[in-house]
Amino acid sequence: MQLFVNDLTVIDFSYLCSDRGVVGESWIVDVLLSGDLNAESMVLDFGIVKKQIKAIIDESVDHKLVLPTLNTDISISKSSRSEHLYVDFDLKDNGLFLQSPSEAFAQIETDYINEVNVTRYLETVIKQQLPENVQGIKLTLRAENINGEYYHYTHGLKKHDGNCQRIAHGHRSTIHIYENEARSTELEEMWCKRWKDIYLATNSDQILSSQVELSDHAKANLKPDHQYFSYYAPQGRFDIAVRAGTLEIVDCDSTVELLADYIARQLKAENDANNYRVVAFEGVGKGAIASA
Repeated sequence: MQLFVNDLTVIDFSYLCSDRGVVGESWIVDVLLSGDLNAESMVLDFGIVKKQIKAIIDESVDHKLVLPTLNTDISISKSSRSEHLYVDFDLKDNGLFLQSPSEAFAQIETDYINEVNVTRYLETVIKQQLPENVQGIKLTLRAENINGEYYHYTHGLKKHDGNCQRIAHGHRSTIHIYENEARSTELEEMWCKRWKDIYLATNSDQILSSQVELSDHAKANLKPDHQYFSYYAPQGRFDIAVRAGTLEIVDCDSTVELLADYIARQLKAENDANNYRVVAFEGVGKGAIASA
């Protein structure tokens, strides 16, 4: 007997890729369970599927930086801070260095991150926590079908009490921009190119190189164009060093509400005679609207 739940959840996360750097991603999750009927004549109660399995997925990957541990460009070591880790991503033209609480990372034994490898990882983790009558689980991870432009971004929200505080989690998002109430695909394309595989940092989180907490290896391999950001949040201290070519520093927190407003303000500043409305998405099916 099989039981399915489509659109169980959306996982929003970032991962490290030797070709692209740090990549924000959003995948929709479908689940198919197979097994014998239990005493309630069910494979598993839908309420348990929607609550327990979603919680396992969220705990394992959602709002984390996913690390392919077999990738030779990545090294992971214990930080001098308790329960924190250093992550050094030694790309020649796009080195990225972090310190974060260990819970901000998901470590997967593979050399690259894709839907297949993350699916295999999650199926293994979930299967260990299911009742005995459930013999099989099949997940499908899929990107939203977007008819238009989209971008991948990574960020962190220091004021957030939940997992959004993690300094390197992200989203794959579309955007709708209206210029004088007419939708502008040209402006949408421009912003999606501008924010392709971008790290969005808040200017108030920027610090000096002398203030950043990174591994000794990272400090020995920093480049002149590295920029540094750090903050304390309920889960611990977060530090990141990002090179200028994959970074945009915004004058606000990087919530979707303020990012929509930031884009609208940038457009208005470039052409004050026009009015703009920005519908910015954060991952799948949610977002904010701002006008200028």
